[in-house]
Amino acid sequence: MAKPPLSMKPTGWFQVAWCDEIGVGDVHRMKYFGQEMVAWRAESGELTVMDAYCEHLGAHLGYGGKVVGEVLQCPFHGWQWSREGRNVCIPYQDRPNRGRRIRTYPVVERNESVYIWHDLERREPYFEAPDVFAAFNDGSRAADYHPQQRLYRPSLELHPQYVLENGVDFAHFKFVHQTPIAPVFTRHDFGDAVSFVDFTITFEGDDGQRIEDVKSGVQAVNGGLGIAVTKSWGMVDNRTVSAVTPVDDHTSDVRFMVYIGRAPGKDPARAERRAAEFGREVIRQFEQDIEIWQHQRYSDPPALAADEYEGFTAIRAWARQFYPEAFASQGGSMQ
Repeated sequence: MAKPPLSMKPTGWFQVAWCDEIGVGDVHRMKYFGQEMVAWRAESGELTVMDAYCEHLGAHLGYGGKVVGEVLQCPFHGWQWSREGRNVCIPYQDRPNRGRRIRTYPVVERNESVYIWHDLERREPYFEAPDVFAAFNDGSRAADYHPQQRLYRPSLELHPQYVLENGVDFAHFKFVHQTPIAPVFTRHDFGDAVSFVDFTITFEGDDGQRIEDVKSGVQAVNGGLGIAVTKSWGMVDNRTVSAVTPVDDHTSDVRFMVYIGRAPGKDPARAERRAAEFGREVIRQFEQDIEIWQHQRYSDPPALAADEYEGFTAIRAWARQFYPEAFASQGGSMQ
């Protein structure tokens, strides 16, 4: 991939792990946005994500750091750090060091995922990470779906915006996924930090395709550049979560999750097999996109066909809000 003229340190919610990767007492090492981090779960079950280095003499808390009740203890000299990143104990001194603090990140656990809020200016979150069930206001719950199926592809040379732009790209379906149809977009709403894209699908092909012939469709909710959730209707009931998180200035981790709806009255064993098969197919199609994205060059401005102009122009203009002001002031057209 040619390095895009887009910041790899955008503002928003980004996935850094799955919840079940971090049990009580665990210290989980990771690197995102060029920063070494640790996630640790206190005895209460509360999860903290913070920068990885002790403010005392710089030991990496992910190598030998220990959860002690509700604090994280440095392996080097035993200094203890709270969930707020404050030093609360120096074992060989009466008082803690109140002047030093490790950076912590707002964190939420949702859809079996760990999301952190990243912002270079350290502003508080101003929108929520979307929930793959609650986002569509239809009363659905995780219990209505088979267990989550997952894809994880670490350190790929791609940018989160490539994945988001796929959501308005109707023309790629035939050529990447070899489908006989092209979707018809019925909604582009890029007004706020959380955006919405809906499209419908008919199975008669392009000739004479009419909106009245709709047989199925997809609704998508984009929570910034880091998370997109979808609901499919009219076909096998499924929900997906795609999450792309920058690791450094060149690479991102890609996670993709699929939930297949339960069908009441079906043979349970057969239903589980069918759900697993369909989930694997959804993941396979996402992998087809990944193969394109990881070798893609960001074209700015792109050579758009007339029918593509509205969608791509809208999503690129919307994406600008998530980049640092220093980047925005450089005047890239992004259209």
